[in-house]
Amino acid sequence: MSKGTITRRELLAGGMTLGAASLLAACVGTTQGGSGGGGGGASSGLVTLQNSIQDADPKAALEALVKAYPGGDVTLNSVATEQFRAQLTNYLRSGDSPEVLSWYAGSVARSYAEEGLLLDVSSLWEGDGPCAGFSDALRSLSSDASGNQIFVPTSYYWWSVFYKKSAFEKWGVEPPTSWDEFHALCENLSGQGIVPLTNGLSSTPWMASGWFDYLDLRINGAQYHRELLAGEHAFNDPEVVAVMEEYKRLIPYFDKNAASYTAQDAATPVAQDTSAMYLVGAFVSGYFPEDQRDDLDFFSVPVINDSVPTAEEAPTDGFFAAARSDNHQGALDLLSYLASAESQQQYIEQSKSSNLPTSPDVDTSAFSPLVQKGIELLNSTEEITQFFNRDSSDALQATADTALTKFLAQPDSMTSILDEWQRAAEGVFAS
Repeated sequence: MSKGTITRRELLAGGMTLGAASLLAACVGTTQGGSGGGGGGASSGLVTLQNSIQDADPKAALEALVKAYPGGDVTLNSVATEQFRAQLTNYLRSGDSPEVLSWYAGSVARSYAEEGLLLDVSSLWEGDGPCAGFSDALRSLSSDASGNQIFVPTSYYWWSVFYKKSAFEKWGVEPPTSWDEFHALCENLSGQGIVPLTNGLSSTPWMASGWFDYLDLRINGAQYHRELLAGEHAFNDPEVVAVMEEYKRLIPYFDKNAASYTAQDAATPVAQDTSAMYLVGAFVSGYFPEDQRDDLDFFSVPVINDSVPTAEEAPTDGFFAAARSDNHQGALDLLSYLASAESQQQYIEQSKSSNLPTSPDVDTSAFSPLVQKGIELLNSTEEITQFFNRDSSDALQATADTALTKFLAQPDSMTSILDEWQRAAEGVFAS
């Protein structure tokens, strides 16, 4: 996806501390607005916000924001994330779509925009609009092929290998600085009766893609990774085989119950000091007891191939508006409120998460040391990607879920699994 390539320098452009988004598309049939927003419907009246945020504190923070909204009545519908993902196309294609939907920047939004399902929100990026000061990278990557903005990014976060400092100290180990040291650490922990790695794949099988993404980034580089997810390479190519061989080496270190854990469940063994490490997004901090959150730390997946540029995953979340909703102006008014620095500040503080704001006007000086370290990590990397589905599509993610969970259960069938994966991927790209 050459159009979606984001370098660190591009990401930092425009005065933001850091942000990541990948969103461009034709937006046929969308409504373009003026200074206050775009399109049909009244400027007040009922607005429906379809929400996919389910973690307790972030969900409560969004509910508080909506309750305090001064612009009119908002109906907030919270739907389980996987159900939301499955129904998102139906929401947007419906004749009475919800006005605003929480989701994320990336190829999924691009595909919806190409169908004319997303509202033009360019007015929010102009003049004194709430997004006008966002970085140039966010502006361009939140735009369709005609240069109209169709997404409102409100937060982003980083992925890394998270662990508890007190546990590492108790076990007499330190974070690794090389791939060999990482394997030595896993062997050391195993020898102490500690499960080195946890993961949660039951209702969140996409978590298996975290290790796939990072191993591909470390072995083949971000450009190859983007091209693979765009269909320019095959999932049974030698480069992917090399990734899977490295993934296979990790399988003995994973918690044997990973297939029965959700992404949230998988944090429990780390909290209880029975598992040591978890490759996951920074949202994981909300899965730990509050009195353990200051004990959390992380390290980046170590370099494997010195010849490829460093890269990190930094997904961006936010909102888009449905073109087929009844109240376009109400949608734009609500989006303006959610994108404001005041709303972002309130949301991040009340959500108790490690997410970062997209508005440069939010004061980050009081953010936790963990978050400050996350900012430094993203500042220091050469390339930024998001996550498998965000850099491809939900349809391709489904093929990864099937292939990778099967591989983790049957690693000796890797060759046939990769062949099956490629055939499934070809079906997605041909559709």
